[in-house]
Amino acid sequence: MAVQFKPLGDQAVLVYFGNIISEEVHNSIKKFMYTLEKNWVDGLVEMVPGYTNVCVYYDVMKVAGWEMEGHSPYEKIVCYLRALLHEETEMPVENSRILEIPVCYGGIYGPDLEEIARYHHLSEQQVIQIHSGKEYLVYMLGFAPGFAFLGGLDERIATPRKDTPRLKIPPGSVGIAGRQTGIYPLETPGGWQIIGRTPLQLFLPDQNPPALLRTGDRIRFVPITEKEFRELAGEA
Repeated sequence: MAVQFKPLGDQAVLVYFGNIISEEVHNSIKKFMYTLEKNWVDGLVEMVPGYTNVCVYYDVMKVAGWEMEGHSPYEKIVCYLRALLHEETEMPVENSRILEIPVCYGGIYGPDLEEIARYHHLSEQQVIQIHSGKEYLVYMLGFAPGFAFLGGLDERIATPRKDTPRLKIPPGSVGIAGRQTGIYPLETPGGWQIIGRTPLQLFLPDQNPPALLRTGDRIRFVPITEKEFRELAGEA
């Protein structure tokens, strides 16, 4: 798919690199953001990555002053960003971290596990095996501080969000929404299907960096017992 540009209001542009969640698209987004960061100019405000796009915010008055006669600020920003796509940029070598996240599945920690198993005509143990049987890439952080979006969930357990979101989801809750899985770092409302919980703290505001997970990390979920959960959480 060719890179596409779409306006978002009058001071932002969405740069699309595909329409599916994939590592190839993710890597294209990382390269573009790295190139843009190295070529940052006055008038650019912020860039925010998504699964398949990057949203670039700009100051419309400053961009209007760029020397490109006959073009609107939006056309100028698109022209600049399009030129960056052809930059020969050598990405720095990254050593991805592989982190194991202990999860107690089901019961009071995963109230939706039984429903998901029934929805897919699987046993609860099969759902656990499928969910914990692969490695996940952290595509981005968002929604709440330290909330990591993990794409690539096995289609056999991909499940729609709940019709009615919960008002409170405990921190550490592991959920499923479509072909995504993720971990709630804080107590927040949410509509994801909750299948388990980790005793790890994912967001510690007094630490630097405050989030345990970061973009590019690879995650493995490790099933643990309720007793092990309490021990790791310091509740035993």
